[in-house]
Amino acid sequence: MSADVIPLRPAGREPTLTPMLGLTAAGMNSVNSVILERMQSEIPLIPALAGHLISGGGKRMRPMLTIAGAELCGYNGERHHKLAAAVEFIHTATLLHDDVVDGSDLRRGKTTANIVFGNPATVLVGDFLFTRAFELMVEDGSLKVLKILSKASSVIAEGEVDQLSAQRHIETSEERYLAIIGAKTAALFAAATRVAAVVAERSDAEEQALDTFGRNLGIAFQLVDDAIDYDSEASESGKDRGDDFREGKMTLPVILAYARGSEDERRFWQDAIAGFRNEDEDLAHAVELIARHDAVNATRERARHFAERAIDAIAAFPASEARSAMAEAAEFAVYRRY
Repeated sequence: MSADVIPLRPAGREPTLTPMLGLTAAGMNSVNSVILERMQSEIPLIPALAGHLISGGGKRMRPMLTIAGAELCGYNGERHHKLAAAVEFIHTATLLHDDVVDGSDLRRGKTTANIVFGNPATVLVGDFLFTRAFELMVEDGSLKVLKILSKASSVIAEGEVDQLSAQRHIETSEERYLAIIGAKTAALFAAATRVAAVVAERSDAEEQALDTFGRNLGIAFQLVDDAIDYDSEASESGKDRGDDFREGKMTLPVILAYARGSEDERRFWQDAIAGFRNEDEDLAHAVELIARHDAVNATRERARHFAERAIDAIAAFPASEARSAMAEAAEFAVYRRY
């Protein structure tokens, strides 16, 4: 494959997900039908709890990447619909488990399932969705697809445990932080995009290109998520502002502000991350310190670097609506405010 330069969007227009949504609309309708069918159970609590989160909105970026990747590869079959649904089930299961671990109250602007239904039910329904995902993978019949998605599932779990281990540890480095988000977020982005090349029976080089696109997009996406926690109101982001701060998570804005801070500022961060400074006024001070050291913008700059790597990864594919939409989605990941 020989790469070319992907033209940028017109000057003055902010990137949006609109091209991606248009590209994947028909495919996502089929994916949503699979999701609705496979989340059903004779146990009423299961579809009720799963539906609470699944119907709560969200960008559905991961399954969209499977659909878009298939379009990029010129695939005309239907296998990717079930695989995209499997990807969304894996993601939803991790969200349910995350909300229990984090004790979250708000997700996508709604009360979290663990608050509505309780922790035990939320964990168990998350397990149910994982099993549904694996049923869909097995039905596809490809050992290669099964290997890619099952490996991503194990890497996600490792990343979540690593994040838990790093929680309230002020000495967490940027390198370790990137390793954590590379596992807990980017692994599923990469797998979701890569399986599209597998079902389309494309070359190893094209398969790797889609993996690279998804992985770098996933890192950019999580970097901006972590920036938003110190940059946007809950009404925009759909979660409680300051969740990461109160949970003692060492995200990049904090890592940068701590590294750039004075001795007094570092003492504040040490106390805050240890859990001794978690009142509203402490959060306000944390936001002020992050702004003082331009840590949100610096985080977005790093996200832009990974987004550019994602765009470069698909430059070898012929120019198409799919390639343009995927490139703009990578730009959107950096500029978004929610």
